[in-house]
Amino acid sequence: MKNLQELLALHYVYPLTFNKFQQLEGQVGSIQNIIHLSSINLAKILSVSTKNAEKILYNYKHLMKVNLKEAYNSANINVIPYFSEYYPKKLLEINNAPTMLYAKGDIALLKCPLKLAIIGSRKATNYSRLAMDYIVPPLIEQNCVIVSGLAKGADSLAHTSTIKYGGKTIAVLGHGLFHIYPKENKQLAEEIAENHLLLTEYPPYVGVQKWHFPSRNRIISGISDALIVTEAALKSGTLITTELALESGKDVFAVPGPIHSKQSMGTNSLIKEGAIPIWNGHQIIEEMKMFFRK
Repeated sequence: MKNLQELLALHYVYPLTFNKFQQLEGQVGSIQNIIHLSSINLAKILSVSTKNAEKILYNYKHLMKVNLKEAYNSANINVIPYFSEYYPKKLLEINNAPTMLYAKGDIALLKCPLKLAIIGSRKATNYSRLAMDYIVPPLIEQNCVIVSGLAKGADSLAHTSTIKYGGKTIAVLGHGLFHIYPKENKQLAEEIAENHLLLTEYPPYVGVQKWHFPSRNRIISGISDALIVTEAALKSGTLITTELALESGKDVFAVPGPIHSKQSMGTNSLIKEGAIPIWNGHQIIEEMKMFFRK
């Protein structure tokens, strides 16, 4: 892989998104030239202080002496740079695409032709659990990979339902692989890492930060062909993800809910705005005939 050591070292000390990385390469000619930059020049290119640039260069030069790929391999972490055959090409079409992905598990799932995201409220009720039983099995029969975010509520239900019915699932994390959040999903995360796939844009050491999760949502949407929402309040991160999917021209399916339920107000609103109402997986298959025929 071209310049992988340089890319891993840079991403470890200063994880640039793909468009910013391209701008950097455009300025220096090749990532191999970064090591020869002065802190003043790097500061100008990255729009950071000279002090920060000095720190970046110091840490970068130190990490260039470490075989990062070997270190990641020893921790069962696969590195997937933007030029890898396993990097989902759909991701490069989104704003602020990640330059690097880190994964634990079956990376071949990233090459599966059909991936559908199932998301919803962290405060999902039993209504979401019931919805999964109607939605997930027909999708698995069609070899769909189910994508979600390992959060409490609907995300966890999407992963566990997929595993229960014998399907494959991808969990996109908002932190590095040395951490698991929420802690109560540790066992589920271990199961996914063993037999499915954990995926993140963050180097392994990066901890849990609130602002990472909205950013994570763009990857859930980006690698998926369509989005399914089981429950969502009117103001929720789930609706941010649906907006990202709609902006990229993807179908959004929503489960209609009881008019008195706060956790269905968001999904009912999505339907009013044009989301496709569904109550079983067969309807999704019918709506997405072109994809299922591939």
